[in-house]
Amino acid sequence: MESIAQNPWAALAYLVAGVCFILALRGLSSPATSQRGNRAGMIGMTIAVVTTLVTHVPRIAPPCPTGAICENYGTPVLDTLTLVELLAAIGIGAAIGIVTARRIAMTAMPQLVAAFHSLVGLAAVLVAGAAFLNPGAFGIANDGVIFLQSRIEMGLGVAIGAITFSGSVIAFLKLNGNMGGKPILLPGRHVLNLGVLVAILGLIAYFTQDQSPWIFWTVTGLSFAIGFLLIIPIGGADMPVVVSMLNSYSGWAAAAMGFTLHNSAMIITGALVGSSGAILSYIMCRAMNRSFLSVIAGGFGGDAGGGASGAAAVDRPWKRGSAEDAAFLMSQAEQVIIVPGYGMAVAQAQHVLREMADKLKAHGVRVKYAIHPVAGRMPGHMNVLLAEANVPYDEVFELEDINSEFAQTDVAFVIGANDVTNPAAKTDKSSPIYGMPVLDVEKAKTVLFIKRSMGGVGYAGVDNELFYRDNTMMLLADAKKMVEEIVKSLD
Repeated sequence: MESIAQNPWAALAYLVAGVCFILALRGLSSPATSQRGNRAGMIGMTIAVVTTLVTHVPRIAPPCPTGAICENYGTPVLDTLTLVELLAAIGIGAAIGIVTARRIAMTAMPQLVAAFHSLVGLAAVLVAGAAFLNPGAFGIANDGVIFLQSRIEMGLGVAIGAITFSGSVIAFLKLNGNMGGKPILLPGRHVLNLGVLVAILGLIAYFTQDQSPWIFWTVTGLSFAIGFLLIIPIGGADMPVVVSMLNSYSGWAAAAMGFTLHNSAMIITGALVGSSGAILSYIMCRAMNRSFLSVIAGGFGGDAGGGASGAAAVDRPWKRGSAEDAAFLMSQAEQVIIVPGYGMAVAQAQHVLREMADKLKAHGVRVKYAIHPVAGRMPGHMNVLLAEANVPYDEVFELEDINSEFAQTDVAFVIGANDVTNPAAKTDKSSPIYGMPVLDVEKAKTVLFIKRSMGGVGYAGVDNELFYRDNTMMLLADAKKMVEEIVKSLD
């Protein structure tokens, strides 16, 4: 096996791949350049995979002819069998990825991301396990004794990978509806979590002095357990932050395994994913008024007392409107701000919503879209859906760029966005979402709010007092059907 130090071309190829990954992150920072960023990432990964195959597939000497002097006979060639096995594995993985990407609905994208994060974590655990069982094959041991730095990398890699795997599995189950979205609060969970984390760190330190198998596998088992314990206390409303946090964990796990495998591409990629995921988690925490440290500790938001406000207060007076009412109000407006949320994603209403916006613009109405950072169940969920419907990028605005415009807006059209429009976040200190920045839709002259029924609540489990404001008109129906009715009325 040829090392990178012996092959400067491989080092150069990995450097080019790293640059491509950086360009990919830069491109993905904006919807307008996201396709370019995706292409850069694909090119970088192709370069990294091909380089790894070329430099790491074993070479074997050709068979020695009978009667010949076989010492140093012939030029070593690639081990064809190993190459075929690797290409077959890549082909199977590529087929699964292509089929999944083509079939997955946009509403299921958050749980798909969580599932993929779990696979990254599991891969890190398997690589660490293989390296521990056969360190000589990885070049990290001398006479069976694993090098000190490799033990540190291996211990951290298997711990972070196991936490990522089990935590992502729980996040997937919550997002997919297989587990309830409410926090599962274990008695003394903070003490339990802290104890397990201290035990993991202590065993990793001990592993640097003693490579006994029981230490390594105990670290692995405890790490699987703490991933489970950290995520189950987190409620469904906080899942966007959890997804970005697990994304960061998967990156650090990959970086740790990159050191074990002596693969600079994995180190670069893992560090980029880990650091960008941590930055994104911090941004999400600010958008939800959460503490970054409480995200890492797990169970943030679980102690909030307002979440018990549960069922909507349907005994309060509210106004119901029709598609015809909504069409008339918006067609007479100078400006309409559309606020999409997860309800739009569930109904797959983004295409007909863009059609409605086009008809409003034909009536001379100025149309804008307001996106909350945590609308939906993962960062950027609404941006992706609107881009899928070919909504112009210059009509889409983030919270801080458009919040001041609601007071001068004739109609705020809210489609399936609940918690991120709840005024209680600014006024009710007992609410679990108190302090979370929200869109100031209540300041618009008229608020049209599409919702299936008055009996449900948002993902945070609290009632939205916006429903009962004098300037709010409730449009109770499936989001897609209601918008289709509005489009017909506009005609």
